[in-house]
Parts: sequence; structure tokens; C-alpha cells
Amino acid sequence: MTTLPTERRPRRLIGTTAWYATALFIAAVMIVPLLWMITIGLKSGSAVFEIPPRLLPREWTWRNFIDGPQAINFPRLLLNSTIITALSVLGGVMTAMMTGYALARLRFPGRKLWFYLFVGSMLLPGVVGLIPLFQLYKSIGWYDTWLPLIVPAFLGGNPLFIFLARQYFLAIPYSIDEAAKIDGAGHLRIFTQVMLPLTRPAWITMAILAFQASWNDYLNPLVYLYSSGKWPLSVGMAAFISPFAGKTPDWSYYMATNLLYMLPPLILFFAAQRYFIQGLGSLGSTTQK
Repeated sequence: MTTLPTERRPRRLIGTTAWYATALFIAAVMIVPLLWMITIGLKSGSAVFEIPPRLLPREWTWRNFIDGPQAINFPRLLLNSTIITALSVLGGVMTAMMTGYALARLRFPGRKLWFYLFVGSMLLPGVVGLIPLFQLYKSIGWYDTWLPLIVPAFLGGNPLFIFLARQYFLAIPYSIDEAAKIDGAGHLRIFTQVMLPLTRPAWITMAILAFQASWNDYLNPLVYLYSSGKWPLSVGMAAFISPFAGKTPDWSYYMATNLLYMLPPLILFFAAQRYFIQGLGSLGSTTQK
């Protein structure tokens, strides 16, 4: 067992202490707003504006987690968000994996050109196509429906996912494909039974990112949905603080309901964080073929 020289021990101790202090500071910056949300969600409406503010409420108002969701018809909006998000995740991940497999494992003219077009489209901000897409969806009768929020995902709507899938497929040796073809497997069987299990971190990472993007999407539902009964939670939450509501926002209700709104993405991330970190960390180790 090797020991550090005496003069290097204090320097290493200072470096380690500074590292942990920085990490704790960054963690506090991220956690304190969440703790403040929980505190406000457990206070009564009048206690929110106490001066000086109290970290812990005098009375724990658990009723906010019932009355707050009832104020915006939370169950209905939750069902809407669940349907929209589930279909968007399914379509986005499925089409990205299929496109990535084709770009990485199949030989066809213009393969690199299509890949460059997909990557190049990542440079365009999404708001650029907002007005043309609105005109298109309105002209074909999709306005005030969920179709503009779901159908684009089934048409390869996220170039980042296609890039991620292609990089993963490139890292898999072609000998696996050849062995499967010798056994009589076609591309569909190779894709579903061989490639998908090998690329599990990739499509789980895509699923997490797609879930968070669709669940938290506010602009697109606001533009394409007019009927409040079709709103997802992201738009429904704005009903608490909208200037058209005609009353002062109840911040206790808002924070309590917002905590419930945040739970599904948090649960999904912590349940699959091992695959998420593995999926993003493996991008740099892929080899071009």
C-alpha cells in the first residue's frame, strides 16, 4: 500500500474539502427551492406572506393537497397528460430507434445525407415552425385536438433521439447481424430481438427525455388546444396564476398541486436513473463504422 508524501497530504485534503463544499453548495441551490415549495404547499393562504417568512409552518395544512387539485379538475387534466405523454413517448422512441437502425445498419443511397439533414435540423429552434405548423394543422382540421401533440412524434419528431440511436447502433459489431442472418433472421427480427435488448440504455434514456419534454410542454398545448377539457396539466396549472382568472392566486393551492404535478417525472427519473446515466455516458465511447 502506497502512502502520499507528507507535504502532499494537506494539499489533497484542501482540494477534497473544496470539492465537497462546492458540491454541497450546488445541491443546496437545487434543493432549497423544492423545500420552499413544500413549505408553501403546507401553509395556509394567509401564512404565505408572513414577514419574516418561516421555513416551517405553524399549522400544517394538508388540506391544500386536496382542495388545490379540485380547483383545476386535476384528475381530468392528469388523464389528458397521461394519454398525450404516453403516446408521444411511444411514437418518439419507436420511430427514433427504427430510423437510427436504418441509418447505422442498412446500406442505401443517401444514407449520410439523411443523417446530416437530421443533425442539421437540431440547429433550428422549434418556435421557427410554430406559425406554419399551426396553419397546416388548422387547415386539415386538427386544431383543438390532440393530434398535433402526438402525431409528429410518430414521424421522427426528435432529431436528437435519432442521433442517439444511430450512435448506439454503430457501436454494436456487425458480426452480430451476420450471425443472426445466418440463422435466418431478417431485419425486423434482428431489430426487435437482438438490437433492442442491446440498446436498452439508449431507448430508456430517450423515454425519460421524451416523457419530461411532453409532460412539461406548455407552448404547444396552449397554441393548439382551445377547449379547457382537453388541456394537459401543464396548461391547467396556469389557471392558478392566469390574469384572466379574475382573482388573486392562491399560492398554497398552487404549490401543493405543483408538487403533485412534479411527482411522475421525478419517480420515472429515479426509477431509471441508472440507465439514464449509462445511456448518456456511453455516447462518447461509440465508434463510427
